[in-house]
Amino acid sequence: MSDLLERLRGRGWRMTAQRRVVAEVLDGDHVHLTADEVHAAAVSRLPEISRATVYNTLGEMVTLGEVIEVATDGRAKRYDPNAHRPHQHLVCGRCGAIRDVHPGGDPLADLPDTERFGFTISNVEVTYRGICPSCAATA
Repeated sequence: MSDLLERLRGRGWRMTAQRRVVAEVLDGDHVHLTADEVHAAAVSRLPEISRATVYNTLGEMVTLGEVIEVATDGRAKRYDPNAHRPHQHLVCGRCGAIRDVHPGGDPLADLPDTERFGFTISNVEVTYRGICPSCAATA
């Protein structure tokens, strides 16, 4: 059973077959699938699952705070089940591949008080950009 499934069960989320399949598809490290990719993988496990059910389930998981929506450079939103471990993203500028990274330090502490403009900051998102090894090999 995945960490995501355990977290959802712990919240008392009703686990239908469709919801379970969506959660299982999102299981793993460095998972950043689009809704269409989640749907395609879910259909291979549960052929009758609809695209609307996948979209609705992803939306519910985001609302619960169990999945993070990741948007990069106007590409389709991706869904990250690593919602409870602080991390940043490394994105390939060519193919859009995304990896979770855990840099040292505290990005919140790196912003001086003079640059906070009175804001109370609750979250920091840092995106590292580059070219992945696969894309670099074909350049």
